[in-house]
Amino acid sequence: MTELTDLRTQVREFVAADRVEHGWTPEIDAWLCGADPGFSSRLGAAGFLGLTIPEKYGGHGLGHLHRYVVTEELLIAGAPVAAHWFADRQVAPGLLTYGSEKQRTRILPEIAAGRFYSGIGMSEPQAGSDLAAASTRATRTDGGWVLSGRKVWTSSAHLAHEIVVLARTSPADPEHRHAGFSQFLVPTDVAGLSIDPIVTTDGEHHFNELVFEDAFVSDDALLGEEGNGWHQVTAELSFERSGPERILSTAPLLLPLLRALSGRADIDDGTAADIGHLVARLVSLRQLSVSVAHALAAGEPAANQAALVKDLGTRFEQESVNLAAELAEFVHRGDRAYADLAVLLRASRLHSPMFTLRGGTNEVLRGVIARGMGLR
Repeated sequence: MTELTDLRTQVREFVAADRVEHGWTPEIDAWLCGADPGFSSRLGAAGFLGLTIPEKYGGHGLGHLHRYVVTEELLIAGAPVAAHWFADRQVAPGLLTYGSEKQRTRILPEIAAGRFYSGIGMSEPQAGSDLAAASTRATRTDGGWVLSGRKVWTSSAHLAHEIVVLARTSPADPEHRHAGFSQFLVPTDVAGLSIDPIVTTDGEHHFNELVFEDAFVSDDALLGEEGNGWHQVTAELSFERSGPERILSTAPLLLPLLRALSGRADIDDGTAADIGHLVARLVSLRQLSVSVAHALAAGEPAANQAALVKDLGTRFEQESVNLAAELAEFVHRGDRAYADLAVLLRASRLHSPMFTLRGGTNEVLRGVIARGMGLR
C-alpha cells in the first residue's frame, strides 16, 4: 500500500533527523530500556503516536497496520520509546474497548501526545505466567476500592503516571480460577502504594516491585466491568505478545552487522548460509506477526497466534545473539562500525535471557497454544 510505504518513509526520516538533532544512541530492547520523555513528546507532536485512537480523542483514527509500520521503524532504529510504550501498545486499546467515556477523554489525548506513561501490574511473586494465582485484592468501600497486595516485574512503573492493576474483587473459586478478577487504573502517587526498583545484573533499572497497603482508588478507577478482568487481560495480551518487538529487539545490532559484512569476500559458504537462514526466519516471523495485526484490525480473536509469535519470535531473538557473536568475528577491529557493534552485542548478551520470560514464559505459552489447538 502506497499509504503505508509513505508512512514508513516519514517515520524513517523523522527518526534520522531526531537522532542527529538530539544525539540519542540506538539501544537493544529500546522498548524496555530506552526511556526518553522528550523523544516521546516529539514523536507525538509529529503524529506518530495514538495512530489507532479515534480523532475525537486526539488520535489519528488509523488502523493497526499503520501502527505496526511506525513501531517497526522505531524498533529497527533502536529509538528511545520506552516511556510511552505500554500506554500506546496496551492501555489505549483497553480504554477504547472497555474504558468509560470519562477515562477515554482524560487519558487517550495524552497518550496520543506522548505525555502519558503507564505500567501493567499483572505478575506477582507467586503468580508469574500463571496469572490465575494472583492474590492482590481490591475490596469495595465507600466511594471506591482499597487495594492490598504485591506486583513484581512491573516494567517502567517508576516512570508511569498510572498502573493498570489486575486484582481480585471476589474470593477465589478453585473450580473457576479465572473468575473474580477486575482491572483498575491506579495513579502512581496514590497513598499506600510504594514502588521499589528491581535492578538487573547490568545495574539498570527497568523493573519494579509494587506494594499496595490499603491503597484507595475511587470508583472511577475501575476499568471495564467488575469481574471481567480476566477476559480483558487476555485480550490485552494479544497486543503484548504479537508485536514486532517480539522479533526486533536485537535489530539495532543485526542490521548494522549485516551491512558491515556485506560484500566481504572472506565469508565462507557455511557462514553465508547461516546469514541467509537468519534473514529467512526474520522474514517469516514478520509475516506471522503482521497476520496477527490483520486479525486484530478485523476485531478477530488472536490469542493463540499471538502466543505463537511470542514463542517463536523470542527464541529467534536469543539465537540471533549467538549468531551475531560469531559473525562479529568477521568485522575488523579497526573498522569504524566495530566499537558500536561491540557495545550492542554486549547489551544483547545481557538482555537475551529475558526475551523468552517476559510476557509469559515460552514454556507456559506452548501450553496455551496446545489448548487452543485442542491438543490438551
